[in-house]
Amino acid sequence: MKRTKYSICLGIVLSLGFLSFLCSCSDEEGGNGSGDFPENTLVKPSYSKTRIIKNPLCGWVMYGSRSADDTYWDTEYYVQDLGKNVKVRDYASACYIRTSWSSLNPQDGVYVWDQPDSRLYKLIKGAEERGLPIAFRVVVDGRDQGANTPQFVYDAGAKYAVENSKYPDRTTPMPQDPVFQQYYEKFVEAFAKEFNDPDKTAFIDGYGLGKWGEGHTVAYDPDNVSKVDENTERLKEEVLDWITKLYAKHFTKVPLVINYHHVLAHPTSSGTTGEISNKLVSIAVSNGYCLRSDAFGMNSYYTSWEKACAATWRFKRPIIMEGGWIVGQHSYWNDPAGYRQGHPEDVRQGEYDASKEAHVNMMDFRAGDETGSWFTTSFGLVEQFIQEGGYRVYPDQVSVPAKLKSGSEVQIASRWRNMGWGYLPNNIPQWNYKYKVAFALLDASGKAVKIYVDEACEPSEWVDSKAFPYTFETVVDAPAGNYTWAVAIVDRTKDDTPGIELAVNNEMTDEGWVKILPVVIE
Repeated sequence: MKRTKYSICLGIVLSLGFLSFLCSCSDEEGGNGSGDFPENTLVKPSYSKTRIIKNPLCGWVMYGSRSADDTYWDTEYYVQDLGKNVKVRDYASACYIRTSWSSLNPQDGVYVWDQPDSRLYKLIKGAEERGLPIAFRVVVDGRDQGANTPQFVYDAGAKYAVENSKYPDRTTPMPQDPVFQQYYEKFVEAFAKEFNDPDKTAFIDGYGLGKWGEGHTVAYDPDNVSKVDENTERLKEEVLDWITKLYAKHFTKVPLVINYHHVLAHPTSSGTTGEISNKLVSIAVSNGYCLRSDAFGMNSYYTSWEKACAATWRFKRPIIMEGGWIVGQHSYWNDPAGYRQGHPEDVRQGEYDASKEAHVNMMDFRAGDETGSWFTTSFGLVEQFIQEGGYRVYPDQVSVPAKLKSGSEVQIASRWRNMGWGYLPNNIPQWNYKYKVAFALLDASGKAVKIYVDEACEPSEWVDSKAFPYTFETVVDAPAGNYTWAVAIVDRTKDDTPGIELAVNNEMTDEGWVKILPVVIE
């Protein structure tokens, strides 16, 4: 592809039912600057700042649970700023389920996604029916919760610990145990056969060890769950490498995430293990993982180490956030940030500020008081994240010919911006640069009859609202007739159909092509 320069001319026209700027466009170096290329027309699509856009690995995540019923999908809250009730799911891009291995795999070879009468099956199908991709964390440690690892695993001889003899079912498996690993590998393989599908699955939280699956308090000794000895660092690394490679082997199309914190994989939830934790995060990333933290807004837990980790991987791997404080249960007013008791909006602001600093792609709507406070006390932040957070990409300029001859070589130029603080993670292994800028010729019905892909456009590079210009040359081989130029970011694995919704006000086809300019082909 030959790179050229093009100049920006000004003008305004109302065309195709949307407002765009149009002008003639020529090369800065004189004349058309493109040999036999016809003169182009410059179009400036209209940016949409406020429209809710539901793109992969971007936006708000609502939370489901293993006990949810069908009414969960109709959860709504009254928003004073809007003067009406709104449904949570209308604002969400994904549904996250944090559940147990035993709930998903109650018996050897038996899986809940094959059981239509189970609540989890109905929740999963409910998300699918509503166009919400699902996300999972699979928890195996039973401390504070119950039997999260299936009993058949222990019956087969897997080693485990019981931290409190009063609760014998609250078992903690030893993740380095070969029997545990044998059955867990069987589960993950079956799990991926069902959910390694980007149409139904947003991401997999693929570590899940330790309390609540958060990756700390990971026990390696059945006699002392908090034991740290000369073997601990080796076990941390071996287990993390095993489990992340396991998920990466089977989830080849769906993003994987791991919690980042200074006590990652450690037997306790406190300590100074940042150096080894940096190494562990790097191992996870090298095995194909993105990042997540469950402690946003908790200033005693989301420390300078976590902030530095987020900065290290900024625009290299996307970050998903979860707020740490549960305002209906925790004494959040003891946080060093000085949150006021009885003011959950203080916590929401703290979470938002930390999310902005980390440039997160996704924020959380957890159930109950957490989701309620976002809508009833902090709805302005909900709207602010829609406008500022994640990625909001669009072409602020497109240059295409309005008239040409069939079979002629044309020059197409475009300039792209990402107005969000996150980034479009086209570079992660599971996506493998599958999203590309493409231009189409639409017929009168809006069908794309010809598609031209600019392979050099790379969406993962668009950050910080900066302008990224591209120009490429292609032969337009459509039959003579009247068409409409259109642009999209297409998914190359799906026959070049639009895969990323653009943040524009311009008219779009049902498939997602953004209309740019009428064109006559002779």
